[in-house]
Order: sequence, then C-alpha cells, then structure tokens
Amino acid sequence: MYDDILIPTDGSSTVPETLAHGLPIAATNDATVHALYVVDSRITAAASDEMGSDLEQSLEAEGREAVAAVEDRAAAEGLDAVGEVREGTPSKAILEYADENGIDLIVIGTRGKSPREKVTSLGSVSERVVDNASIPVFVVRGAGDD
Repeated sequence: MYDDILIPTDGSSTVPETLAHGLPIAATNDATVHALYVVDSRITAAASDEMGSDLEQSLEAEGREAVAAVEDRAAAEGLDAVGEVREGTPSKAILEYADENGIDLIVIGTRGKSPREKVTSLGSVSERVVDNASIPVFVVRGAGDD
C-alpha cells in the first residue's frame, strides 16, 4: 500500500515519537523512508546579510544532523532510507518533496517547533500539510509534549 513514506524532521523532541509510529508502517509495507529537513527561508531572509550566512549554515548543519538521525534509526530497523535538506517554507517544501518523489504517506508530529520556531511563532507546519496534502497524512498528535 505504501512504497515511500516521508517523515519530515526538525530535530526536535517529537521526532522519536513520530518515528515510533512511522517506522513500523514502513516496515509492514517494506517502504523506503524519506527524511526531510527544511531550512525555513523566512528565518534566513529576516536575518541581516552578515548574520544570515552564518545562520543559514548553522541551520543546514542542524538539518543534516536531523536527517542523519532519521536515516540511522530507519537503517537500524532494516529499512531503506534517503534524506534531504532543503530551503523554503516548511509546509510547502514538504508537499513539493512528496509530489516530486512519489510519496504515498506523510508521517508528521505536532508540537515539533524547534527552539528558533518557538521564538518566531511561525505557526503549525503539520496543520498546513494536512490542509493541503493530496495524499494521506498520519499525524502523531501531541508528540513531545511534557
């Protein structure tokens, strides 16, 4: 039923719980796990030119680490995994990636705001994905809540 499953990651505390739901679905379907981290272009655009480059590099490094963590966890479960770091508006980039890569299911956690997002109050990525996706979206509600 599902050949390719996208698990967006922001490196937050929600990711392990989201993986706890997404990886068994991938295993049951022998699906490839796609990990995606989106460097929010709204944050980098708001930074000054001098600070913007450093911030973008920092966020890209954070993204590579977050994607690698998902890939490693999927590999530990015997699953094929691929990962990518993109820049853009998170919900739009997630949906574009899904369309470009023939994704059959998106597994996403709520409350997944990184520390930077909490400060800037950018809104709910998961809500925008659910509202605009043309494929099924499995939402791990309240993941990472204390």
